Amino acid sequence: METAAPVFAVVRSGERAHANHGWLETYYSFSFADYFDPSNVNWGALRVFNDDTIAGGTGFPPHPHRDMEIVTYVLSGALAHRDSMGNYGVVGPGGVQFMSAGTGVTHSEYNDSAVDPLHLVQMWVLPGELGTPPSYGQMAFSVDDRRGRWLTVVSGEPGVETPIRITQGATLRVARAEGASLAVDFAPQRYGFLFVASGAVDANGTALGAGDSVRLHDVARLEVGGAGELVLWDVPGVSRPE
Repeated sequence: METAAPVFAVVRSGERAHANHGWLETYYSFSFADYFDPSNVNWGALRVFNDDTIAGGTGFPPHPHRDMEIVTYVLSGALAHRDSMGNYGVVGPGGVQFMSAGTGVTHSEYNDSAVDPLHLVQMWVLPGELGTPPSYGQMAFSVDDRRGRWLTVVSGEPGVETPIRITQGATLRVARAEGASLAVDFAPQRYGFLFVASGAVDANGTALGAGDSVRLHDVARLEVGGAGELVLWDVPGVSRPE
């Protein structure tokens, strides 16, 4: 998916694929489930970015995965996880759940509340290594951890300090913008994906609202101002390892 010139492509919230299953309302940034567009399968190593709202007392029953790095970021509510490795945990707002599916794992994800909705983004990154043992973890982060700054939470890049490591050379940052400009630099030929979870911001001179996203390629610097919750991936331009 190499391109000859820098790319800064805005995708508005309403332009995303959408499905409403009653218990689950979801917006797909890339091909997923019944939505398939051969021109919109991934953005570099970022394969899935789903914006999910799950009704109280419902969720995803046990289902299998393999050879995928899966990261879930909870925006509001509480997410309950169980898997075939014996792990159980509940992740609250601002928390991150991460799972390397590796050689194979089965897991379930449910709204931990019987009444309140759960809002999250689930993201899949193509792995940097195949056939690794599956693993799971979760971490809680406070609003202050990301207030007015980029908080690096996941990475597989050498030299990037982060509490969560993955096998792919990709980095996930989150922020709560509160007026001051937040900047991040990208190495040449890297792919970026910015998602505005809430609020109203300005990214490199372009106004964005809740649900909007920007796809970047070979853009040296991203500057975001305004007020809102932000999710940002910095990924290599790869498909799958050999």
